[in-house]
Amino acid sequence: MMNRFVPAEKLSKKERKRLSSVGRGSWGAVNPVTRVADTDKRRYKRKPKHTHDMYDA
Repeated sequence: MMNRFVPAEKLSKKERKRLSSVGRGSWGAVNPVTRVADTDKRRYKRKPKHTHDMYDA
């Protein structure tokens, strides 16, 4: 017997979750976080240079 196509909106929540987890893949060794090197030394920095001096009274 051939399976009929059922739209994802009409599937149960559990079946939709199973279907979407099958479609997802693994990143493997790739880390998807974007990183930017701080190359400009003249850039304005918001953090104070010596934070420990602020709390010594």
